[in-house]
Amino acid sequence: MNSVFTAFLLTLIAGLATGIGSFIAFFAKKTNTRFLCLSLGFSAGVMIYVSMIEIFQQANKSLVIALGEKIGSIVNVIAFFCGIFIIAIIDKLVPSEENPHEIKKIEDINEDKINKNKSLLRTGVFTAIAITIHNFPEGLATFVSALNDVSLAIPITIAIAIHNIPEGISVSVPIYYATGDKKKAFLYSFLSGMSEPIGAIIGYTLLRNIINDVTLGILLSSVAGIMVFISLDELLPTARKYGEHHISIYGLIAGMAVMAISLIMFI
Repeated sequence: MNSVFTAFLLTLIAGLATGIGSFIAFFAKKTNTRFLCLSLGFSAGVMIYVSMIEIFQQANKSLVIALGEKIGSIVNVIAFFCGIFIIAIIDKLVPSEENPHEIKKIEDINEDKINKNKSLLRTGVFTAIAITIHNFPEGLATFVSALNDVSLAIPITIAIAIHNIPEGISVSVPIYYATGDKKKAFLYSFLSGMSEPIGAIIGYTLLRNIINDVTLGILLSSVAGIMVFISLDELLPTARKYGEHHISIYGLIAGMAVMAISLIMFI
């Protein structure tokens, strides 16, 4: 029960990071692109390294124990790409103009707010809906990782939280400039972030009675696939759009290095 509570708490913390994005949107006059690029790159580095080096390997061990070396390895690879396929389908179903990957700059929306209130409100609301759908598998990823190994889940939580900050900006900025209501903008951003712990609860409720070496291995490998796809399709391309490509790569390397050091320390 304590492990379940800890897993839920970490998932909740990751989801609440969208609120941080809201506060940044309310008080910042200009987007700090260098900081966001570094942060997004760092987050991608953590996710990619921990997915390929640790989570995928742990999933393979569980499946090999349960199914044998050849079958277990095959199932592990299939589950990994199924995770990629699931998050890719979710991503594909979201219209590009409301896609949470299309991060908005604070100053760009501020310039257009006078004549585009209705359009901005629609953008903010649909972005919130898109992020809500998009965050369900992320919540499950954080939760499953925490159930398996809390020390492994902490850096994942930090990485997903960093990734959620610009998403919070994407929701709250257009709604705030369309309505002038900070409370409404924060509420939409907050609710979109809460889809992560909700996704964790739904996933755990459906799967808790069938958790064994096979299902845990499949879940872990799928989680690895989800996080790799998010990193390659969302975090790094978003950082590049901000025009600070090299900084995002430095962040990527730093994220991998920090993750590598932390894993060695827990050996």
